[in-house]
Amino acid sequence: MKILFTHSYFYKRDPKQWRFKQPYPPLGTILAAAVMRTQGHDVALVDNNLKDGPHVIVPALTEHRPQYVVIYDDGFNYLTKMCLTVMREAAFVMAEESRKHGCTVIICSSDATDHYEKYFQHHVDYVIRGEGEETLKQLIGTLEKDGDVSAVQGLAFQKNGATILTPPRTVLRDLDALPMPAWDLVDMEAYRTLWLKHHGYFSLNLATTRGCPFKCNWCAKPIYGNRYTSRSPQHVADEIAFLLEHHRPDHFWMSDDIFGLRPGWVQEFNRIVKERKLSFIYKIQSRVDLLLEDEVIDALAASGARTVWVGAESGSQSVLDAMDKGTTVGQIYDATRLLKTHGIAVGFFLQFGYPGETETDIQATLRMVLELMPEEVGISISYPLPGTKFYENVKGQLLEKQNWSDSDDLAMLFKSTFNNAYYKALHRYVHYVYRKQKGYASLKKLMRSPLRLTYKDLKQGLGTFYFGARVTLLSKRLRILKDSTIPNQR
Repeated sequence: MKILFTHSYFYKRDPKQWRFKQPYPPLGTILAAAVMRTQGHDVALVDNNLKDGPHVIVPALTEHRPQYVVIYDDGFNYLTKMCLTVMREAAFVMAEESRKHGCTVIICSSDATDHYEKYFQHHVDYVIRGEGEETLKQLIGTLEKDGDVSAVQGLAFQKNGATILTPPRTVLRDLDALPMPAWDLVDMEAYRTLWLKHHGYFSLNLATTRGCPFKCNWCAKPIYGNRYTSRSPQHVADEIAFLLEHHRPDHFWMSDDIFGLRPGWVQEFNRIVKERKLSFIYKIQSRVDLLLEDEVIDALAASGARTVWVGAESGSQSVLDAMDKGTTVGQIYDATRLLKTHGIAVGFFLQFGYPGETETDIQATLRMVLELMPEEVGISISYPLPGTKFYENVKGQLLEKQNWSDSDDLAMLFKSTFNNAYYKALHRYVHYVYRKQKGYASLKKLMRSPLRLTYKDLKQGLGTFYFGARVTLLSKRLRILKDSTIPNQR
């Protein structure tokens, strides 16, 4: 049967992400399409990443006349886990348009897993809860035979006005048994053009694992759960070789929650890469404690890793402990310095506003950033996601607004130490202090070696004066906002 795949993430509807101009194909979506193609189905794709809005699905519905429309969000894109309301609304529009064309509408997404009742109100027939490939395969097979869908694990649907939840499905263990994603469905040149124009290189995404076994109490895992399953290094190398040959990326983004957690995996991956003479560079996400294990950073550097993002979160040990992070501030310092000695750039994910965080904790985080000076920082405000211990702790404080509209919303959704305006100003302040410090480093480089100065160095150096002025203004505003905040009030 004809199946039209799509997803609900639109970069253009998330202004912050669209400014970055770093879009990646919907990896989870095209993998699900590949799975259904192996079952003999005719599949098509509406890739919304670079589209303006959800009505783009209408001409595709007319052209392909599918029996099924599958809104299958890319679970490897962390942005989809945020359940942004602007993307939810786009999914509603696509579901409604699909119903008008007589299609059976199926959705697999983090938001639908948590809020399936909202989707039923907009003509979604079936919500796949959790990992989707096997459930989708069994669901469509059952529908084709007019079978009993209540026997399909991992579903939510309505029958006679009542919501039916079938038992959860056991997660996949043999990821190597999955087909290669349907890369042929992607307009690769559109991505390549955007990357080359704005960054001078072309990056593609791939995933080597699913899930995360660690228990940070603010991190939701609605799709892959609190477990860790890994592809073999050989299987990953096969996909890299295919992509290098057919699509010529300059760079890879390994979109795993944690890359190379299994003991010896990174070392074996490095051996296979060298053996096959594959040449590429890549960036990953990891944990500082894992990076300090024997020879991990050596193998990462040797195999082509050039950037490692770590969930630093805070420079305060008390905040890390409250988050159940399982790492120490000392490990952040040690891992960052060791990565730098191997020529690997470091990115920090930082989080402010966690319950109980004090001004002293905030200053400790800022001090850590300025002492270690990672190559990049990503700053967020603590965000309660359904299914987490953090959410359960604060859900009684949540008001009508319980989701951000886009990733730059940064609204404080619960009661914290300071008010909403304070955290929005803090977000900008930390960025400006960090950029001012980078500017100072560029000016020092100019004084030491003027002939080796790059355009990037010059731009950063000149930015010192702009960001210095902004820091002064924002520091005054933060003092006013702090003094005007009633403790434990939004």
